[in-house]
Amino acid sequence: MTETYAVETTSDDGYDADGVRPALDLLVWDAPNIDMTLANVIGARPTAASRPRFDAIAAWFVDGAEDPGAPVQPEVEACVFANVPPQHATSLQRWVEALRSFGYAVFARPKLQPDDDIDQSMLDHISVRAHSHQLRRLVVFSGDGRNFAEPLEDLARSGTEVVVVAFSEVAGYAITSDLLHFVDIEDVPGAFAVPLDRVRLDALPVDGAWLRPTKSLRDAAGAFTARRG
Repeated sequence: MTETYAVETTSDDGYDADGVRPALDLLVWDAPNIDMTLANVIGARPTAASRPRFDAIAAWFVDGAEDPGAPVQPEVEACVFANVPPQHATSLQRWVEALRSFGYAVFARPKLQPDDDIDQSMLDHISVRAHSHQLRRLVVFSGDGRNFAEPLEDLARSGTEVVVVAFSEVAGYAITSDLLHFVDIEDVPGAFAVPLDRVRLDALPVDGAWLRPTKSLRDAAGAFTARRG
């Protein structure tokens, strides 16, 4: 299991003075998945203008944690999980420091093999927090249903409000689930500086819309021919 950092609590073991686990709203961000699916959705390599604004997302998350009727507000924690290829370590350093300045903890793992991923580290951290706190709300930024659908639905059955935030084009597992709540990432207020170049099938204009190809026809045909040898 991946070691986790200690969230601020009233005691070292996470319990308050009365032996009660404090309430927690937790956000976890699957950086490799969100970056990859963003590129697929817009059909291009993401730029600074087309990447999500983490400050706006933090504000949305914290606002959703407010409970005017509660005598004590829940703790809030946001974590970004990232793979770091050694050749990109220097260029990613500024991004990591920016995240930390917005209040996010960052779990960074070196990507030494093509299949190295951080999904299990995310699940480990969620499990730790579910035991140390009353996990009131879990917000997962990931479109990866293969690894997350079952454990997230298990948490929802146990009473945690589970919200999946991703792109509707790739998050069918959350959209069709009776237990998970889904939010398209572009519906988070201020998440993007400008609207993304995408057409959402769940928000089509009445007269329809064209969805342009994300790869040229010749490139697609060439790739098929190359695979056939």
